[in-house]
Amino acid sequence: QARLVESGGGSAQAGGSLRLSCEASGTMRVNRMAWFRQAPGKEREGVAVISTSNGLTIYDDSVKGRFTISQDNAKNTVYLEMNSLKPEDTAMYYCAGTDYGGMWHSPRSYHYWGQGTQVSVSS
Repeated sequence: QARLVESGGGSAQAGGSLRLSCEASGTMRVNRMAWFRQAPGKEREGVAVISTSNGLTIYDDSVKGRFTISQDNAKNTVYLEMNSLKPEDTAMYYCAGTDYGGMWHSPRSYHYWGQGTQVSVSS
């Protein structure tokens, strides 16, 4: 059974850093992997995406220059390096995968999801 398991969330102060990991297991056909986040009372939003074939990345404007998505295909793991954290980055972060088309930042484009990991940033 295909699974995505996130880890690495926690608490940080503004300006600090955290690194999230997403390990995939089981049979999973994907052509892109993404990180989403959802704050209380808000919709789930795309943060970053990476092509599993060529490593091409796209970022939401709110995290561009601060967050970096990467992958280690040998470990079946995708990472999200988060630097210069802000209180508005506080949210549950989810890893997602898909082999569908569609807009990269739309949750509807993804059919594999992890359980999420909480990130809290204090000022």
